[in-house]
Amino acid sequence: MDLTRLRVLAAVAREGSVTGAARALHYAQPSVSHHLARLEAEVGVPLLERAGRGVRLTDAGRLLAARAEEILGRVGAAREEVEALAGLAAGRVRLAAFPSALATLVPDVVARVGAQHPGLGVSLVEAEPPEALAALRRGAVDVALVFEHDRSPADVEGLVAVPVLEEGLSVVTAAGPVGPPGAADPANPADPANPADPTNAADPADSGHDGPDLARLAGTPWIAGCERCRADLVARCESAGFTPRVAFETDDYVAVQALVAAGVGVSLLPDLALRAHRDPRVAVRPLPGAARRVLAVTYGDRPPPGARAVVDGLVRAASA
Repeated sequence: MDLTRLRVLAAVAREGSVTGAARALHYAQPSVSHHLARLEAEVGVPLLERAGRGVRLTDAGRLLAARAEEILGRVGAAREEVEALAGLAAGRVRLAAFPSALATLVPDVVARVGAQHPGLGVSLVEAEPPEALAALRRGAVDVALVFEHDRSPADVEGLVAVPVLEEGLSVVTAAGPVGPPGAADPANPADPANPADPTNAADPADSGHDGPDLARLAGTPWIAGCERCRADLVARCESAGFTPRVAFETDDYVAVQALVAAGVGVSLLPDLALRAHRDPRVAVRPLPGAARRVLAVTYGDRPPPGARAVVDGLVRAASA
């Protein structure tokens, strides 16, 4: 299959029309139609079908367009690697990472890589794990720094994932009691205002269970983040015997803590988010047995030297 024709099909998928693809590629519309017709002849199945006055991709067209993005991305990455030839002495590594990692682990890595390899640059893209992995697969980035929960593992099929760290999760509440004045802090069994409850006693043997503390928050509004984080929160709460009432949704860990401090809800935040920003008006209590894993993901078993340097730097930064 000709790469130019794949590029045309990918553009039609992105722009939603032949006209839009022609405009984006700076091609004449008949040229786009010609390339699509030749590509259909090459693959032997229809890639487009009429839809009103326009066209839309068939199932085969959508499948090939998705693969075309990946193929074109990998070809572009290979071209850049060949042009760099000097290995770590030149070039640029593109790193996609989620916000709290960008604010904690990544700056040290960028500084160290720059100091050790002055000719090698690192460019950064903020992206949540699904978007970062999609960018990696289509060749838009060289390294994706992602996280995963036990209940929602990262989709790294066909990729190489290197463990960076395992970070704990903490219940975040307002620094004062959650609820009416004088009420016990429901997230803290040690609060003197809480009645004696043997199921929530500070028993070291119970440190592996997340039920006791979370169960006390059953009636409290929650502030949740991305779909994958929210799924983990819901699963943990359900294992504690209730379904959380999610009142606010935001991935901004600064906003989460501000909302918690204002007393409008509680949340569950990972260690990196709390390292990146800690609002003095909130109370943070680690949730025993709760954690998520951070992974550095590359494409292929032998990533370019620059990508390997960034991955190694992330592992070292996490262990420092």
